[in-house]
Amino acid sequence: MKFHHIGIACTDISYMMQYLKKLYGVSSILEKIFDERKGAELCMVILEDGTRIELVSGEIVEELVRSKNYQYHICYSTENMEEKISEFENYGAKVVSQPYPTKLFNGKRAAFLLTKLGLVELLEEREDIGLEVQ
Repeated sequence: MKFHHIGIACTDISYMMQYLKKLYGVSSILEKIFDERKGAELCMVILEDGTRIELVSGEIVEELVRSKNYQYHICYSTENMEEKISEFENYGAKVVSQPYPTKLFNGKRAAFLLTKLGLVELLEEREDIGLEVQ
């Protein structure tokens, strides 16, 4: 399992992109998309050091934004999704979203788990498909 990205809740992705550009060196920004499954607008920002920040806006994060708790999730890539989910469950995590093909990550499957450390996204690590930077 490797760190992949952090998900940040926001009300305005365009504003947050400008904010990140001012504070950090941004190397690229992927095209903003709307994920029907989540009912959310998503955008991946990649910093000059390679750190990825997924900006998430929409009803799914409204409560976080209202409470000024902008950290939505942390994501790890894994080679064996089902094995890693079982491992998390053995330590008390609850699956809140079963593995599904993602739009933002070109069909790679993702799952969300509620853990004692907050919401964790697991993203399958496959060489045949991946994050396309535009």
